[in-house]
Amino acid sequence: MQPGNVIQPSSVPVLAASAGPILEFERRILDSMTDIEHWFRQNWQEHTPPFYGSVDLRNAGFKLAPVDMNLFPGGFNNLAEDTLPCTVQAAQVAIERFCPDARRLLLVPERHTRNVFYLQNVARLVRVLSIPGLDVRVGSFSPEVAAATAISLPGGEQLTVEPIRRRGDRVGLDDFDPCIVLLNNDLSAGIPPQLRDLDPTQTLLPPLHAGWAVRRKSNHFRCYDEVAQEFAQMIGVDPWTINPLFARCGMIDFREKLGEECLAHKVDQLLTEIRERYREHQIRERPFVIVKADAGTYGMGIMTVRDASEVTGLNRKQRNKMAVIKEGLEVSEVIIQEGVPTYETIEQAVAEPVVYMIDRYVVGGFYRVHRERGIDENLNAPGMEFVPLAFANSCNLPNLLAKPGSSAQNRFYCYGVIGRLASLAASIELERTTLPAEADQGAGLTHTSGPSAAVAGEGRRMNPVPLAERAG
Repeated sequence: MQPGNVIQPSSVPVLAASAGPILEFERRILDSMTDIEHWFRQNWQEHTPPFYGSVDLRNAGFKLAPVDMNLFPGGFNNLAEDTLPCTVQAAQVAIERFCPDARRLLLVPERHTRNVFYLQNVARLVRVLSIPGLDVRVGSFSPEVAAATAISLPGGEQLTVEPIRRRGDRVGLDDFDPCIVLLNNDLSAGIPPQLRDLDPTQTLLPPLHAGWAVRRKSNHFRCYDEVAQEFAQMIGVDPWTINPLFARCGMIDFREKLGEECLAHKVDQLLTEIRERYREHQIRERPFVIVKADAGTYGMGIMTVRDASEVTGLNRKQRNKMAVIKEGLEVSEVIIQEGVPTYETIEQAVAEPVVYMIDRYVVGGFYRVHRERGIDENLNAPGMEFVPLAFANSCNLPNLLAKPGSSAQNRFYCYGVIGRLASLAASIELERTTLPAEADQGAGLTHTSGPSAAVAGEGRRMNPVPLAERAG
């Protein structure tokens, strides 16, 4: 996620389409709240939540679904200040879960240390993690950081970044041996050798196989499919209304036009299935899909497609744009995901909610707003702005007496529920993912073995499987 300017909301974002279906969904969520919370508690006994994460949502009125799950979230600086108490409490729970005796924590950020907005995110994390009683310092693998470097930030804050050292089977700083190493670096450029084979008593969070050197979005959405099927059955809704359809293509080379036939075929198949769903739900929209790299973030390597012919007729500029993502890495695998239009607006600009979690708790969120993008386009692009959401009181405290659609608290609670579903899917995904030996060779975007084969099949049309066998 790219940082941008934070703006203050003048009102709750307007939801301007298909009010009937989304209001019915909200009613079912609120009516089932006791069952939902009990279901989550049961599942968190079976699965360990990620240390933290953020989920991009899209609200089309007829469909509310996650479209991306980030396990190394930046953007904590975009959360409202009044979310800090919830965030600190959740961080304390997470620390006690993974390393209850921790006294020292090393935070490892991304390498682009000149990005002021991102550094404000790092500073916010240092603040959050220090309050529970940890000595928190920031270390970098960047060759540009050869000695302790003090960085001045807006508002008078100062952040010190130091070079990371490896000694034996432990990693730390010159005079700092941490109990926990917390990555805020998504490992798109590969796994640094300094992080491999650490002393088991030194806790590394998230695990190395959570990074984009190994992880695949298609694997995540296969796991999300299972979660969504069970959840939808429990509350009595069509799973499709909370779950984007998708397909996957490997062995793509946009520059050389290799794999275009596979991509066009999968796009056509997926568009056909979406049209059938639209007819079933009487939705008068023209469907679209999003083609994006199966690994990686920062809104790079993404295109909106409404017809299969569009992926075989790319000009050179378009092919070059799709061929490379963060860290200049070549794209060889893509996910084709059902496009979910966003019908929320702030001051007439399209907006999408982003939910932030630490451990199993929703701690905050914001609307990503873009004044130059449409309802069917990626909003994670230069020019975006952020509107903080007041999740501190609203995300876990719905107003059960309010009529559907009349309460911002209830809308945000629904967003928190979907965000937690994605987090649960991520925990299952990580349980099923292994760390291949070749993962340290680079971002892994050209690998065809490893986690991509962890779950059979390339689409998500699978038989739903209960997440756990439970008595009672």
